[in-house]
Amino acid sequence: MTETARKSAITLENSMAPPYPTAVTYDLLIIGGGINGAAIAREAALAGLKLLLVERDDLASHTSSASTKLIHGGLRYLEFYEFKLVAEALRERERLVKAAPHLIYPMQFVLPHDGQRPWWMLRAGLFLYDRLGGRMSLPRSRGLGAGDAALTAPLKGTRRGFVYSDAWVDDSRLTLLNAIDAASAGGEIATRTALVSARREDGLWRATLSDGREVAARALVNAAGPWVGEALGRLGVNARAGVRLVKGSHIVVPRLFEGDQAYILQQPDGRIVFAIPYEGAFTEIGTTDVPVDRPEDARIDASEIAYLCDAVNRHFARQIVPADVISDWSGVRPLYDDGASEARQVTRDYVLELDTSGPPLLSIFGGKITTARHLAEEAVGKLAQPMGLAHTPQTRARAFPGGDMPDFARFLANVRRTWPFLGDARSLRMARAYGTMLHDMLRSISREAQLGQAFGGGFTEVEARWMHEREWARSPADALERRSKLGLHLSASERALFGDWWARTL
Repeated sequence: MTETARKSAITLENSMAPPYPTAVTYDLLIIGGGINGAAIAREAALAGLKLLLVERDDLASHTSSASTKLIHGGLRYLEFYEFKLVAEALRERERLVKAAPHLIYPMQFVLPHDGQRPWWMLRAGLFLYDRLGGRMSLPRSRGLGAGDAALTAPLKGTRRGFVYSDAWVDDSRLTLLNAIDAASAGGEIATRTALVSARREDGLWRATLSDGREVAARALVNAAGPWVGEALGRLGVNARAGVRLVKGSHIVVPRLFEGDQAYILQQPDGRIVFAIPYEGAFTEIGTTDVPVDRPEDARIDASEIAYLCDAVNRHFARQIVPADVISDWSGVRPLYDDGASEARQVTRDYVLELDTSGPPLLSIFGGKITTARHLAEEAVGKLAQPMGLAHTPQTRARAFPGGDMPDFARFLANVRRTWPFLGDARSLRMARAYGTMLHDMLRSISREAQLGQAFGGGFTEVEARWMHEREWARSPADALERRSKLGLHLSASERALFGDWWARTL
């Protein structure tokens, strides 16, 4: 064996077999693969930082896949005078709709006036909502009129109210797109990898990971979401800011109404509940605000299901009962504790706490899906000074992977011309999920048989392999619940078939 061949063999052997013999030094070690951690990884990698993001489970496996799935300014936050947060969120909504037109798209919301709040208050709030973010591409609000029979038909009682616009998003895929963009810029993403311990030593963070690696980093970001306090305890650091854990639960029922519009329903306790079209055949209903003590308490209970059913039954002609619920999810929001007396009043804004008593430590408290990109920009900027870096924002006008298209309708038409065998429903689902990345996935596919084994619901082998090879999917649940929502559309036997294939093949 030549010397060159011997060195190549040693390199290959070392790359395949942890534990790793020496500590690699990164600029940034990010703890947590939710929306905030992934967005920070994207901003930092594009700024040229060498980074490692570790997530002990799957990307978006907790709070970031358990949202109401909206990109919105937060109309209800105006009631608590959160004008700065709403303005920022509206500006971000505009950026995100343009940056991911395949994944984020406008949705019309109907707000019935049922007397819970005065007419003038709703009108004034919507007037502000239309203007706080500056010039917007989404339609402005208006009153319901005689021509809106299709919007008011599902409702019982009043036909008065308003229509306004926000946007819908697949939250777990948005988290994934941040990670994909970070990786394309050189960032390292390690799922199923936990931080075991970390300490400050010789001007660096020295960390031990669950995969056996010892790594070093110039700075550490604690984006552990509901576990932010637990992570600080493991690091031996006391935070000045506090976190308040609030559970939000959602249910899914068979479709309650025709059309693509959503409804925002006022409740007697002052809260609001959304009813949103979901996956074509269903309606998503949420959310609740329930204080909890532990992140592990993210499970819906009978009282929450009853609350959400009652919320719908107050407004819709079609009534539902708990037995109608076919799916549910709950997430624990790690809200910044601002001392509010009720969970619904706790701010959805975020706090970035920087500890520079040694190598920098940045901890993330609060935040929401809509403002994650802005949070990431601020986070990297906040770290730049103690790290001796100059930071220029990277992601303000950058398209997400798959989002580089001038118009989604034209893109979808092209997909259907190129792969007519996909059919209307499947082509729409896949165009929404992958955007222009679909051309890479199906580049060598010219007939349906080349898609490989079919698992049901339009899901085939070529897509499953893409999720595993390109999107860090490591289990059937990763594929059916977070990379897609196909689990809702498959029968029990089809899910079992897919699970068996996954175990044998990947």
